[in-house]
Amino acid sequence: MLLRHSWSKVTETAPTHEELVEFVSAAGRVADHSSLHPWRLIELRGTDRERLGRAIHKAEKKDGISTKPLRAPLLIAVVARVRKSSKVPAWEQEAVASGVAHMLSLALDEAGWGVFWRTGGYTRSKAVAKAHGLKKREVLLGWLYVGGKPERDRPVRRKAVDGERFLGRMPR
Repeated sequence: MLLRHSWSKVTETAPTHEELVEFVSAAGRVADHSSLHPWRLIELRGTDRERLGRAIHKAEKKDGISTKPLRAPLLIAVVARVRKSSKVPAWEQEAVASGVAHMLSLALDEAGWGVFWRTGGYTRSKAVAKAHGLKKREVLLGWLYVGGKPERDRPVRRKAVDGERFLGRMPR
């Protein structure tokens, strides 16, 4: 985890569907109050990415196709499936879906794949929701862009996170 970082540029290789199923099975082990499984993932490859590009431009009131979805060979849409529950509020269900996405990104990174989590205002647009076939009470949280890690000229330098700064005690 200390070496993880986002890969905004990736190569055209990507895990196969079968490999992705294994990663999703592992990521699905995230903590999930009442075992609601309030999430689903949508695999976008090939022309699916072009359809998404058209939907993004429609949401932005532009003609043509956005090239953003073409920046990786595999996009994984992260969908929160919020269910009515007296025990598990909507925010917690969205947190589970986010947890699955993060666990999946860590698993993919560990396996050698470059991953970048993209969001944007258009994730909440009707055009993009329709393109993904979202149902009532489903929310798109963004996409994991996945591809091969390109060779780098120099090592990636990330500023270390000072754990002490973010860890405190309950006030007395």
